Order: sequence, then structure tokens, then C-alpha cells
Amino acid sequence: MVTPPAWALPATIAAALAASAGTAVGGTIRGSVEVRREIAAVESRPMPGMVGMETHHHPPDRRRTVVYLETAPRGAFELRDGARAVMDQRNESFVPHVLAIAAGTTVDFPNSDRTYHNVFSFTKGNRFDLGRYGRGRSKSVRFDRPGIVRVFCDIHSHMSAFILVFGHRFFAVTDSAGRYQIDGVPAGVYTLVAWNDGRARETRVVTVPEASGVEADFVLK
Repeated sequence: MVTPPAWALPATIAAALAASAGTAVGGTIRGSVEVRREIAAVESRPMPGMVGMETHHHPPDRRRTVVYLETAPRGAFELRDGARAVMDQRNESFVPHVLAIAAGTTVDFPNSDRTYHNVFSFTKGNRFDLGRYGRGRSKSVRFDRPGIVRVFCDIHSHMSAFILVFGHRFFAVTDSAGRYQIDGVPAGVYTLVAWNDGRARETRVVTVPEASGVEADFVLK
């Protein structure tokens, strides 16, 4: 019988399987990320017919940070077939501005605005162009290749976002309070990376004990 990976099981079942197999349940890495650095304004070019007009788009939350293991434990690389995520188009912004997913995930791009959008990316290995579609419609893209995908709208130049595609599951995005948590990490020593608004900003070396937790905080200046 093939045993499903621990991340796909309820905590109590995963713990029981680990105990019966003579292996420890993975540990947890948690902490906070404080972004103190200045966030540059989003640049956009004037669109035809919009010169002198007031725009109503909302600036994205660019202080959200992705925290991840630089190198994942052996056996952690796997496609998440069937997994889905959503990047909405709302108030002429991509929501969320940063999306972190495992390879094999399909991302839905619904349009919640009254205007048309055209979502595309020129990122090598993950290039796509969904074409124009209006409110209430949604199109999807499956991402199988790990990497950083830049996402844009061909109609609204101020719209941009990031999709971080990982070949493993050991990553998290900070919440509105700057907190994050990565569960099920096998015991060991790892390099933890804090990525914010376009690039890796800071790293920490952490030691994860068996079936326990470790705190790792970041201050991005």
C-alpha cells in the first residue's frame, strides 16, 4: 500500500502514521517579517484616451513577504496535481499581489472588474496570454515549472503581480500582521529566505528540531 504524504493528511492521522513508521513528525518554522524599507511607487504609462482622467485602481499590498527554504529536504519535490489557487482582478489590481504555489498548481484568474482585462506573462518557461475577457469570466493557467513569474495586464499598465512557483511545499506568505508559519519540516539545518517585492531580501540559518518549533524573524530594511 502506498502511504500518502503527511501534508495531504489530517494532523492526527499523519502523527499516527509517523509513529507507526518509527519516524518523527516534522517541526514548524514560524515568525514575523517587518518591512521597514521604502516601497517604490508603481510606475505606469498613460493609456490612450485616459490622459487627464482620474484613475481608481488601488495600490497592491507589496509588504507581503514569501518565506521559504532555499533547499528543500530530500524527497520533498513533487507536483501538486489537482491543486488550485486564485489571483483575482479587482479594482484594477491583481489580488493577491504575491501568490506562492507548488508546481503543478492551476491558477484561476477571474475578472471582478467592470472593465476588460488581458492577463499575460513573458516569463521564460511559464509564458502565457489569456486574451481579453470581461467581468464574471475566468481563465486558468497551470504552472509546472518552478520559478518567479511576472504577471501583467495588457490593457492596464499599472497592474502587475508575482507568482512564485516552488518545487516543494516548504514556503508561506506573511499575513496582514506580517506573521508566517511553515509546518511539517523534517529535522535539520536549513537556509530560510525572506523574499519581498521582486527579490530575496534576507536569509537566516535555522535548526529545526524533531516534532518541535523554531522562531525566525526578519527585518527588511
